[in-house]
Amino acid sequence: MQKEPLERVRALCLALPEATEKAEGRPAFQMRGKTFAMYMDNHHDDGRVALWCKAAPGAQDVPVRADSERFFVPPYVGPQGWVGMRLDRDIDWEEVGAILVDAYRLQAPKRLAALLDQH
Repeated sequence: MQKEPLERVRALCLALPEATEKAEGRPAFQMRGKTFAMYMDNHHDDGRVALWCKAAPGAQDVPVRADSERFFVPPYVGPQGWVGMRLDRDIDWEEVGAILVDAYRLQAPKRLAALLDQH
């Protein structure tokens, strides 16, 4: 498992209010038991280091169509609108952070999501 991208993802996720990490074969980031992101390192030998994030309905198509080299529809959770982002290519960490915040907001209660607006 590559450490550097995971450590950056971990820092971004755990900076969010009440976010926790759960590892069952792979690091998953949750808020009150609801997963908003999963770190995947060569999942089922797909050769990718990637982050899978919850996405708003209809939001999955935009990045996948715009940049299919970096974004993809992940297996299993893709049909629920999740988006995969490769972390083994050029990484824009500000973009990763924004995507993680969006994913978190989809799972967080309004009170916790509102805390993000105060920063």
